[in-house]
This record gives sequence, C-alpha cells and structure tokens, in this order.
Amino acid sequence: MKKKLLVMLKTKEEARTALVTKSEASTDVAELRSINTQIQGLNDEIVNIRNLIDYGYGGDQEPVIDEEEKRTKIVNQDNDPEQRSFQPGNGFKKVEGANFEEKRTKEELNLAEREKRGQDLKESRSVTVTSSSILLADVASSTINPTFNVVSGLIDRVDLLTLTGGESFTQPFEIDTSAGDYTAEEGVYTTADTTFGQAAINKSKVTAYSETTEEVSKLPAAPYENVIMSGITKSVRRKITKEILVGTGATNHLSGIFSTTANAILSSTDLGVSAISNTTLNDIIFSYGGDEEVEDQAVLILNKVDLKAFSQLRTTDGSKFHTIVSNGNTGTIDGIPYIINSACLAISATATATGAYAMAYGPLSNYKLVIFSDLDVQRSTEFKFSTGQIAHRGSIFIGGNVVAQNGFLRVTKAAAV
Repeated sequence: MKKKLLVMLKTKEEARTALVTKSEASTDVAELRSINTQIQGLNDEIVNIRNLIDYGYGGDQEPVIDEEEKRTKIVNQDNDPEQRSFQPGNGFKKVEGANFEEKRTKEELNLAEREKRGQDLKESRSVTVTSSSILLADVASSTINPTFNVVSGLIDRVDLLTLTGGESFTQPFEIDTSAGDYTAEEGVYTTADTTFGQAAINKSKVTAYSETTEEVSKLPAAPYENVIMSGITKSVRRKITKEILVGTGATNHLSGIFSTTANAILSSTDLGVSAISNTTLNDIIFSYGGDEEVEDQAVLILNKVDLKAFSQLRTTDGSKFHTIVSNGNTGTIDGIPYIINSACLAISATATATGAYAMAYGPLSNYKLVIFSDLDVQRSTEFKFSTGQIAHRGSIFIGGNVVAQNGFLRVTKAAAV
C-alpha cells in the first residue's frame, strides 16, 4: 500500500509542478485564478497522502503496527498535529520543532517556493488587462458648432407681401389731411384735400454662391455640405436685412430706411444726436410721429455699440439710468423694444462721421418687403465636373421700401456740442 501511496504522491506533485510552471507563463487573470484553485486542491491531496505515509496508514485500514515494536498511541494534550511525530514504541509524542517541512528534500522545498510564487500571482503579479496600438487614428466630430448670429431679426419683423411672378409693386400712403376752416354765409367752402403718396417697390435679385470639393461631401464625418447649403439661405437673409436700412434704391437694389429713395420720409424730420446721454431715448421717442400724440408699438433699431452706451449711463447715485433686458438680437430699454443691426453706424463710435445715419425708430410694419419669388437654393455637380467641384447657389427676387409717411424717425450723428 505504501508503494501505491508514493506513486500517487509523485503524480500529484508532478501535476502541481506543471500548474506552477503554467501560471508563471500566464497573463490572463481568469486563467490564473483557475490554476490557483487547482494548486490549492492538489496541495490538500498531497498533505493527506503524506499523512497516510508518515503515520503508517494504508487506505481506510487501521495503522499497521509491528509486533516487535509494540507501538502505543499517546496523544499529546495540546492536540496539535504539527507538533507531533510518530516514534516507534512510543506512539504519538510531542517533539519540539518537529514539522513536515523538515522531512522534505531540498527539491521539495524549492517546489514549495515556486508554488508560493504561483499563489501570489493573483495579488502581486503585473498582468495585462487590455492593450491597444501605439498609433492612434485621427478622430473627427460628427457635428459642426455654429458661429455667432450674423442675421438681424429685422428681416422677420417687417411687413411681408408675397407677389410671386410680379415685376413691381406700388403702395399708396396718406400724407396729410388739411384742417377745415370757417366759411361765411354763401361763402366758398374751405378746401381740405387729403394728399397721398406712393412708394414704388421694384424687383431686385439677391444671390449667394459657394463651391466645395467632392472630398468635403464624401469624406468628412461632419455634415459640412449641409451647413454650406443652409449657409446660402443665411447669406441671402443677411444681405436683405442690411438692405432694409441701407439699400440705395438704385436699379436692382432695395430702398432702405436711410435711403433718399425712401420718399415717404422727409429728411427734415431727421434727428441729430451728438452723443448718447440720459435724454437721448426720450428725445427719440417724443420726436417721432405727429403733433397730436405719442406713438406706441415702435421699435428702436440701433448698433450694439450704442446699446452698450445706453447701458453705461448712470444716475447721480451711481445706479443704472436705463433698465435693459436683452434677448439675443432683440430686447427692451425701459420697455421700449429694440433690434440690433450692424448696418447702423454707432453714434458713440469716434469713427462715425457727422451726418451719418445711426438709428431708426418706428413701427416695423411701416416697411414693406415684397417677395417676387421664393428663395431657390440649388446644388450642381456638373459645373467644373472635371475637377470634382460641387456648386451651391441661391437666388431670390425681392423688393422693399418705406410705405408710410414719415414711417420712421431717422437719427443721425450730429457734431459735438
């Protein structure tokens, strides 16, 4: 039986040695945990086999005791198996310093050290849990962040008329109605005619054009071409919203509020302002309209620089003189609506020449924008086909003019006092 136990012991130890060697070569955490579990199981089996060999057990039988030696079992009171050894003729006695390691050969001790290293791999060994190439691919965002707003909201607030297919439009407006007067008996009635004017709105063509390469369309992750297409619309709107103020009214041009071709506005009603002060807003409000009332529902169109100047005005105690509520391109100054438009020159800017138009104040419905055709935006790959260019273009036929007598108060920069 002892020979069988020794053969079994050798098999178990060789299996354990193979597992320890395998663990030293492994870098996988899951595999190391599995190997460690197997090693622990083999360790338990090896200890049991050695106990059977050392204590004279053969399988499930009682210990084999030689008659000559007449062994006697004496169990030490501390019942510590690691501190006991079997002594012929004396049974189990406590032997100081006795342990199983002392009976192992040098080879077995080396094997135990390697076994311990394998067990420690789980906690202390450096293992690779992930890996990647040192060469990183370029990554591009799939979105395009927009820039600041470049289109004034003025274009969306004026009076709009769609006249598809038209060439021109004329808008009559009332200029004045004279007062009646006393008349003697059988006298001639006082003439009190109402006078009228007409604002001519002629067709103008506004266009925008852009070219891109086919690489921009096919290769990038971000939708550049979509932004370019919408940019055509933005470009056309940007031009029109400025022309509402500064269009010259020449052939193929809108008549802007500041233009001399805006014949509904008498230049004699223009207001000169030399600097933004605590009285400027009131001067504008009370200078607009007729002699009989103060107009409401009017909007102040101005440059952002002048809006800043209004915000910097202070009372004698240092408080803000005006309450300004901003909402992007629009807002209010003491409840008076305003719209920012960069086509207005700034009164508070030193570079603005004397006499230049800087602000406009009035109901936005007094400016009529006539649409003679829808905005047509097209994309073509045929032009410059040989070079792979993609063309984008947009066009609209449109016209505009002031359509009310003195419909806006125009503010110019006056000479410094």
